[in-house]
Amino acid sequence: MFFLSRLYRHPAFLVGMREVSPQSPGIAAWGLMTGVAMVKSGMSVFEASAMTLLVFAGSSQLAAIPLIVAGAPVWVILATGFCVNLRFVVFSLHLRPYLMHLPRWQRMFHGYLTADISYVLFTRKHPKPAETPPERLAQEAYLAGNDFLNWASWVVASFVGVALANLIPPSWGLGFAGILCLLGIQCSLASSRMRVLSAAVAGVAAVVAYSLPLKLNIVVAIAVAVILCLTVEKLKPVSGATT
Repeated sequence: MFFLSRLYRHPAFLVGMREVSPQSPGIAAWGLMTGVAMVKSGMSVFEASAMTLLVFAGSSQLAAIPLIVAGAPVWVILATGFCVNLRFVVFSLHLRPYLMHLPRWQRMFHGYLTADISYVLFTRKHPKPAETPPERLAQEAYLAGNDFLNWASWVVASFVGVALANLIPPSWGLGFAGILCLLGIQCSLASSRMRVLSAAVAGVAAVVAYSLPLKLNIVVAIAVAVILCLTVEKLKPVSGATT
């Protein structure tokens, strides 16, 4: 396929792979733990494998698994997954100027593959969209290199977890490795006061609402953080005008 060959042949593709490689072990550990968790929850090998490929969103999968086990209504499972992944709407809006020159199916392909860490690395490397075709190709190839290694690390490790679920003991602490990976991503994203505020508010709300059934504290935490930050954003111009 010409679309893929022109990307992986570009030097920026290898640069993207190299720059995401330090995070790959943490991503793989998280994927391995998620694969084990899916099978341990009672999902079949086929169901766990399909979820790995079709959903490809660790935080959403981990949020949905206990709800599936608990027999929660479908709307609760879907709402939880949607809320947990709301950040990807922001990622997509930010990446839109970089990729709008591409056909829709290619944008959807990038949208499926782009995850938290590849988004962070890409926007740091390229703070502004390119203006010429060669520069656009270089940016796209860099993003594709990020995405490919991130996706491969996750999917391969998740399949290993699915296959060896009954042989991997919980004492290995793979969940903690995944948490550390997420914390690293979160800290790198906390580059403004608003982002720090939203993270702090969401954390406090999740703890306060922890006793809610069906992991609904996650939905509450996201809703409270979004509402508060939108309110603060609306009040900022007013406060600036009065000073």
